[in-house]
Amino acid sequence: MQFKIDKTDGTARACTIQTAHSTIQTPVFMPVGTVGTVKALDSYDMLELLQTDIILANTYHLYLRPGDKVVKHFGGLHEFANYPKSFLTDSGGFQAFSLSNISKPDENGIHFKSHIDGSAHYFTPEKVLDIQYNLKSDIMMILDDLIALPAEKERIKLSIERTTRWAKSSIEYHRQKQQEGIGVDQNIFAIVQGGTDKAFRKLSAIQLTEFDFDGFAIGGLSVGEANADMYDTVEYTVPFLPEDKPRYLMGVGTPEDLIENIERGVDMFDCVMPTRNARNGTLFTSFGKLNIKGAIHKLSEEPIDSSCTCHTCKNYSRGYLNHLFRAKELTYFRLASLHNLHYYLTLMREVREAIMAGKFQEYKRDFYTKRGR
Repeated sequence: MQFKIDKTDGTARACTIQTAHSTIQTPVFMPVGTVGTVKALDSYDMLELLQTDIILANTYHLYLRPGDKVVKHFGGLHEFANYPKSFLTDSGGFQAFSLSNISKPDENGIHFKSHIDGSAHYFTPEKVLDIQYNLKSDIMMILDDLIALPAEKERIKLSIERTTRWAKSSIEYHRQKQQEGIGVDQNIFAIVQGGTDKAFRKLSAIQLTEFDFDGFAIGGLSVGEANADMYDTVEYTVPFLPEDKPRYLMGVGTPEDLIENIERGVDMFDCVMPTRNARNGTLFTSFGKLNIKGAIHKLSEEPIDSSCTCHTCKNYSRGYLNHLFRAKELTYFRLASLHNLHYYLTLMREVREAIMAGKFQEYKRDFYTKRGR
């Protein structure tokens, strides 16, 4: 991986990440393709209509179905999904957290039962990397111990200890495998934990940055804490991360969350929000959120957003989308998902242009003004 800072505007950054499969300009939002596809969309949509350079897939889900060895048989995720650009794969730590009723961490990894058939499995730092070697993703996330907030200090302390120990095992295993010719073009990111406790965040960041990871993520946020606490935690944590490596805030979030955390120095984001909200009838626009389910749209000939240039807004009316949603037509999912992802990706491109021009604060003011706040 090659990483270059193109411009800074305050603490906001415009950077370039070069992987074996694509050139990624930041700030970047990575659409979530959990099982190797962004829901309702295919590789043509991602490449031609949305022009994405990186998407996220999930180690836990692909391990269970179709199986990482199946993906390896096809040559890895790029060939399997017919998506030649970059993939980032999450390690499965979040699934252990979100499926906590069927998972249990110990000192060496995470025991869990498949949500598909109840079969028992065990993820260790080495195991999740072996799976990701089969997936051949460009960026691999290591196994971490993610916990819900609020949490007792002792549990946060244990989370950091485990995450650091697993990080050490991961980086040593990865460098050993690279010497064997495995994962040579794959990059590995560590994940800073610590809840919203500043002392723990500092400790986690300092411990992890002692290792030679290719990038660093801030994890364990957007899991129940207030937005202000998230912003404060990111603002405090970022200065402890290397300037010359990518910074990734995991699982975040709303357009406002992206703007606020770009201002605090974050480069990379992912979230299911644009596609999940699209499927549920909530569309993102330059003036805020729009509920396409509302009867007010039944006779509307307007596009979702008159300032939007996405495939959906150029070709279809609110009235038609309202009809598709009410009729439970599958076409609705594609058209709505295309719009919401186009909004997110365009937002990132505009923010980058503003940073490059030294006008990020001006862009941020306009962003909020359009929303009436």
